[in-house]
Amino acid sequence: MSLPVRERSPRPGGGRHRRPVPTSLPPDAPMLVLATPGGTGGVAEEIAAVVRVDNPQIEVRLTAVADLADALPAGRDAVVVPLLTWDDPVVMAEIGKAIATAGSGAVATEALGPHPLLAEALHIRLAERGLARADRVRLLNVSSPVDAVILGTVGGERAVHAVQATAVLLASRLTLPVVAASLDSEPGVDVAAQRLRAAGAERLAIAPCLIGHEAPAEIVERAAAAAEAGHAEPLGAHSAVAELVARAYGSQLAT
Repeated sequence: MSLPVRERSPRPGGGRHRRPVPTSLPPDAPMLVLATPGGTGGVAEEIAAVVRVDNPQIEVRLTAVADLADALPAGRDAVVVPLLTWDDPVVMAEIGKAIATAGSGAVATEALGPHPLLAEALHIRLAERGLARADRVRLLNVSSPVDAVILGTVGGERAVHAVQATAVLLASRLTLPVVAASLDSEPGVDVAAQRLRAAGAERLAIAPCLIGHEAPAEIVERAAAAAEAGHAEPLGAHSAVAELVARAYGSQLAT
């Protein structure tokens, strides 16, 4: 399997680049268990690969949430990190039940978002499609190619509420209006697009606040076509996602 290309942060230096995990760990350090609500191939496997390359001192295991109870190591502590951008209560409850069933010394972290790193990754994904100004050292454009951005998520109204903070962070980066909307329920992206256009925003883009395994691949394309908007790719195995995984693990070590 070829490793995914890792994106460099557009802002070298600063606290964001401090290592989230010590460079060496004892042999009995907790295992990092990545729990994906989808299959363990594709994007989930790519994320696990990047985490391993960036953190060779961590033993990483990837599993589907449905198989988590069997995947937890016996007689050893583990940190379970959900590959989610928000705390989906259904998935988080399944993770909690799996840990209880296994009876292991495992703890689960919260989801990966909201976090400024997610907003950074969303910005880059939009810029890759020509739907946002690139960041400062990424060939800064003079004018914005769109008037507003719709942050698309799945999970209904609860998901929309959960990603509001990420929408605010992205709006701050883009200096554009950003509204969250559902890709899988009503009122959805089309309603958000109508409201934005009524307010004078004609050129719209959809930024999927998805890692990529939470919904069918075509859900974003359908929403973009209905709203007559451009769209970025899901976050996928962006380096920011891998870093957030390491941060979640490192935070548990610190406690």
